Amino acid sequence: MSFQHGLSGLNAASTNLDVIGNNIANANTAGFKQSRAQFTDILANSLGGSGSSQVGIGAKVSTIAQAFDQGNISPTNNPLDIAINGQGFFRFDQGGVVSYSRNGQFRVDEAGFLVNNNGANLTGYAADENGAIDASKPTNLRLTTTDLPPKVTSAFEWGFTLDSRKPVPVDSTFSINNGNSYTHTSSGEIFDSLGNPHVIAVYFQKSATANTWNTYVTIDGQADSAGLPTGVTLDGGISKTLEFSGTGEMITPVDPIAVSVDLTAIDSTLGASTPLNFTLDLTTTKQYGADFGTNLITQDGYASSRLAGFTTSATGEIQGNYSNGQSKTIGQIVLANFINPQGLNPIGDGRWVESASSGQPLVGAPKTGTLGVLQPSAIEDANVDLTSELVKMITAQRMYQANAKSIETQDAILQTLVNL
Repeated sequence: MSFQHGLSGLNAASTNLDVIGNNIANANTAGFKQSRAQFTDILANSLGGSGSSQVGIGAKVSTIAQAFDQGNISPTNNPLDIAINGQGFFRFDQGGVVSYSRNGQFRVDEAGFLVNNNGANLTGYAADENGAIDASKPTNLRLTTTDLPPKVTSAFEWGFTLDSRKPVPVDSTFSINNGNSYTHTSSGEIFDSLGNPHVIAVYFQKSATANTWNTYVTIDGQADSAGLPTGVTLDGGISKTLEFSGTGEMITPVDPIAVSVDLTAIDSTLGASTPLNFTLDLTTTKQYGADFGTNLITQDGYASSRLAGFTTSATGEIQGNYSNGQSKTIGQIVLANFINPQGLNPIGDGRWVESASSGQPLVGAPKTGTLGVLQPSAIEDANVDLTSELVKMITAQRMYQANAKSIETQDAILQTLVNL
């Protein structure tokens, strides 16, 4: 007579209760994956071999398997919270040790790196200074805190509606100081090589020749004593003539105007590269019997600025938003998947490391292959169903009690034999 059956059953039931209790304890842990105790029977070795009459000697826990099914996704107000919707794991590097997790609660450390609450670096693909992603290998993602360098204006596109009903100006000699010498004016902004802003103003003077307008440009209002622009040339001259058809379309020029600005004549103390050369595209300008208006204004230069915030796309691209209104890709989060995720070895803190049974990690950008997509400002909840776990606990408790009763019965029978 043996107590082995009941004892093994008690051990198995105790382990099962531990697993269920751990699931319940982590019901509020982001990215937690519940586990399930799997049992098997135990047979004693027999010299005569096994047969249909052989009785086993109990049960044991064969493995504790984790379920990697999707947890609910809950929105948050933190842009550093990122949830995975679908398959895959975040990839971390901590002192050369690579680990994987479904917990997407991140923060920025003092050096600008994206890390989890344990200080492990989130990895991904880095971007070069132009925002191009280098997908050759994952690296620790860093939100650069350096200034975004300025970009000099190289192209300025400006579109207007010129009022054909306006009379020819009273004074035919143009001067920026004489409002009676031009018909319309408007201003914008350009940037030099150091990111210094300059005000560009365009003046339109209706000509006595039908459907033609004389155009002048000033930078920062610089003009000589006669009111003529200084330091600026339009296709090598001081002005440019615009010619329109009878239907209001521009005939000439057909190409953008080459503008050259002598910055030393504007302000010799700035130190920016000179001359500042850019193209001024006025080809979308029309002449109609309508009020003057600006229809289009765009230019490609900007001043230097600092990172003011960032957003993450569903494909993991981190877009930096800068204080000057510009945006640039500064990296891309990668995900990793495994042929057998249940073969991963848990190391605590919601992380796993690869093992021989998990297979090699399949690393790539989100939304590629079998990898899921990312949802920013959200976290993945634990995939623990509390109702189900409580029912399992009741069942495990009954199993524990039944095995304890089995030992009690064995003890009673043994006592009866002793009394004989």
